[in-house]
Order: sequence, then C-alpha cells, then structure tokens
Amino acid sequence: MKYSIGIDYGTQNARAVLVEVGSGKVVAGTEQSYPHGVMESELPSGKKLGPDWAIQFGYDYYKMLVLSVRDLINQSRVDPKLIIGIGIDTTSCTILPLDSQLEPLNEQNVFKNNPHAYVKMWKHHAAQGQANQLNKIAEKEKMPFLKRYGGKISSEWMIPKIMQIVEEAPEVYDAAAYFLEVGDWLVSKLTNHLVKSNVMTGYKAIWSQPEGYPDASFFSLLNPKLNNVISEKLNVPILNVGNCAGFLTADIAKDMGLTQQTAVAVAHTDACVVPAAIGMNRAGQMAMSIGTSTCHLLLGNEEKIVPGICGMVQDGTLPGFISYEAGQASVGDVFHWFVQNCLNSEFSKEASEKGIDVYQLLEEKAQKLKPGQSGLVALDWLNGNRSVLVDVDLSGMMVGLNLHTTPEEMYRAFIEATAFGTRKIIKTFETYGVPVDELFACGGISTKSPLIMQIYADVCHKEIHVSNLPQTSAYASAIYGATAAGASRGGYDKIADAVGVLGNHEKKAYTPIPENTRIYDALFGIYEEMHDFMGMQSNAMKKLKEIRKEMGGA
Repeated sequence: MKYSIGIDYGTQNARAVLVEVGSGKVVAGTEQSYPHGVMESELPSGKKLGPDWAIQFGYDYYKMLVLSVRDLINQSRVDPKLIIGIGIDTTSCTILPLDSQLEPLNEQNVFKNNPHAYVKMWKHHAAQGQANQLNKIAEKEKMPFLKRYGGKISSEWMIPKIMQIVEEAPEVYDAAAYFLEVGDWLVSKLTNHLVKSNVMTGYKAIWSQPEGYPDASFFSLLNPKLNNVISEKLNVPILNVGNCAGFLTADIAKDMGLTQQTAVAVAHTDACVVPAAIGMNRAGQMAMSIGTSTCHLLLGNEEKIVPGICGMVQDGTLPGFISYEAGQASVGDVFHWFVQNCLNSEFSKEASEKGIDVYQLLEEKAQKLKPGQSGLVALDWLNGNRSVLVDVDLSGMMVGLNLHTTPEEMYRAFIEATAFGTRKIIKTFETYGVPVDELFACGGISTKSPLIMQIYADVCHKEIHVSNLPQTSAYASAIYGATAAGASRGGYDKIADAVGVLGNHEKKAYTPIPENTRIYDALFGIYEEMHDFMGMQSNAMKKLKEIRKEMGGA
C-alpha cells in the first residue's frame, strides 16, 4: 500500500491527514495550532497594529508542517518510504515578503518590529484604501482584468497588500526579493524549486493564462516604485494545480522523517481544493466550504462576466472547467463573535448543567423557533462583504430588535443572514448566465450543525449534499499529493483519475421544507432591501467606521 499526506492551513490551525491512496482510507489525522496565533492588535514586542490588521509569523507554517507529518507517522506507524506524495492547501490571499534565500523577512532583526515584514493573512483588511485606488485607476484605464474579478479587486488580494507595503514600509518592499502566497512559499521551500500555483495567482494576483499580468505601465500608475514589481518581485514560474512541483530536499525530508522520493504537489487554496474530495465532476455544481468564512466554488463550461465575484480561472479547481469563486468574509466568525460577546452567565450556567457547550444550547433553542418568528433580519457583514459588494468597510446590522428579543432569536437571525448571503451569491450567478444546479457543503459547520444546513436548504430552495469527510480540504490535498507522485509510483497520473477513485464519499442530504421556503422568500426580500440600501446607497456604515478609527477603536 502507498500513502499520501494532505495538510490544510486554516485561519486558526492546520489539519493534516494520511490517506491510503488505493482505498481512500484515512489512517491518521492531526491538528496543530499556530505557535504565535494570529496577531490583530499588537506584535510580541508590544507595538500596536492599526484597525483591520491580521498577521502571522512565517515560520509558524513550516513548524506546523513538520510537527504534523511526524505526528501522522507516529500515529500510523507507516513506513515513510511508502508515503509517495504530499499536498498543501492554505488560506488565500495570505502573503509574505521573502529574501533571496526564501527566508521570511520578519526573521531578520532589522524587521522584527516592522509589521509589514510578517505574513499578511487573507483577512488582513487594512489595504482597503489601496484597493480603492487600484479599482479607480483600473476603471479609468478600462483594464480588461476587472471583468474576471466581478468588477472590483478586493483588499484581501495580493496587489493591494503589496501597495500598502510600498506606501507604509518601502524599506520592506525594497528588501523583499519575492512576495509569495504562503502556500507557494511552502512548496518552494520543500522542493528548493521556486514555483507558483495557477490557482492562487489567477484568483488573487490579477494574472490569467491567456493574458498574463497587466503591463508595467499600469503598475506605475498605482505607484512609481511598482513599475517593475512583476519582473523583480513576482517573476516566478507558474504551474497548474495537479502537477508535481518537485521532491523533498534532503534537509526537509530529514526534518519531517520522510524520504527524498516524496513528491510535492503544486499548492492549492483551502477552498478551491475541495471539489476533488467531494466528487464534483460537472458544470453547475457548487461547493460551499463553510468555516470562519465561506468560499463558494462553482464549475462552469464557459466564461461569463459576473459582477461581485472573487474571480474565475480556467482549470482553477478541476481541469477542464471554468472555476468561479465567490465568498462571504465571515460566517463561523459571526457565530463565534456572538457566543463570546452576546451571552450572559445564565446561558453558560444552563449549558454546564446540561453537560453541553453553549453552541449546542443555542442550537437547541434556535431549533424550536419557526422561520420569521423572531421578527429579525440581519446583515452578516461583521467582517465586511466579499461577494457581491466587495467592500470590507461595510459592517453588521440587525433589524427588528425589541425588549423581548432573546439570544437564540438573534443567533438564528445571524444564521439566516449567512444563508441569505449565499442565496444572494447564487442569484447573482444565475442572473448572469451561470447555472447553479446542485449544492455541496463541507467544513466543520456543515457536519456539526443540522440546523444551519437545513436553514441553508430552505433559504436557497436547493437540496444540499453535505460531505461526511471530517477534514475535507486536507483529504483533497492528499488526493493532489497522490497525483503529484504519478501512477508509476503508486499514485495517479490525472486528477480526474484520482477523483474517480478517492472523491466519492457518502453525503447527507438536506431537502428544502416548502412551508419554510415560503417564509424565507419574504425574509430574503427584506434582506435584499437592506443589502442594497446599506451596501450601495447609504454611507452610514462607512461614516461610523471612520469615526471609530478617529477615536482609536479596533
């Protein structure tokens, strides 16, 4: 038997699995937390960060990879010689500046107290001003790339983040030999072969296979220092996912306890990797990867211009399809915020007496409510809006509160808000000619919360198939690892072959309940009114954010 490792880097931790490549059996699994966590308020030195920052230590990623692989080997007792491949997926766009030896700049003493030398996470939204500037110039210049990104480039993407570094820390920009997605950095480090993923570059760095990057003249308009950013900082070979990036170097293999014969797959994103694991294989299928945020991956046969999406990339999730991506910037984070900030001690006491956690208690109570019973409708923009408004300066909102409103009613309203956000995304795709015929869901929330999945089915008017895989993204990365190894070494030569064997798993179906869908149609109409007015007509949310910043708020 031969094996492949898949590791999935999320926002708070990394999950890894060891998979038998002939049967798909998961023989070991592990989870590791980032040693330094996510820094959102200050550096370890105490230096304060501004609003909307989210950064990490670069080497936390490598340390977690080593720990994860060694733990998998210890658990399974599998001979390392039988581990033929490794696949990696990460959040995106999560970037870091590197020196010419691919060492993170935050490791240098001169930059230890400079926040711009650290990993900028996907949810680092402090580059919104730069994104606004980029979009304004791109619209004026009628840049063709805008159509691939729904008409706007997000502050989460690579170029606005680099623009922020140029403007606020030019010394970091000058010292950087490369800016890479953290997934591309890991793969390059493991193999000593500098390479970038077509998925990360296509979705997050305004590049496409037929057009490449925009001309240097466009970058000069953004900032004169960016004139040669492509040739000097981003000029790295790009490979399609599903290919082998190389093999482990001797030093890396020794660190991990593996061999130099272990193939390394081109890096993937934590969302776009998912379709391989759940057996998606035709246009019209959409996967929702539901975690701290939600990414929506839709397979299509032809290129359509859809406003407000995150991007579209040929072969971006599976070979042979146009892969569309949209998303919601906070889902699980909304629920976590509510539990941490909106419950009193009596709630915790009741949960403790029942021997359950507060999430379970909230779910029990919310389950008893009928759609519309609370009289509440919320906007789920606590971390801004990714699709379809592409605006991180928007914020959350709840309408209908009164003196009798209960925590479970508010909690359910936030669940419904995230479902309405997904329906808005689906509606936008369908309005612009991209059909959504079948919904799949994966991620911890989808397997842990039947209530949430039933609400999504009712709101979206679609049956939802929930994968029973506990670590879907990590499992999918293992599939890519097996494909990187190739059939001659016991793996697969094509992703389609691997998906055919390893990607079909049992799924639980949630079917819309007609009496619920009728009420949710009415509530969705109210949600759309709030969405359009607060998101496109009113500046109230942005004015409040400006006042908050002025007064030193987080």
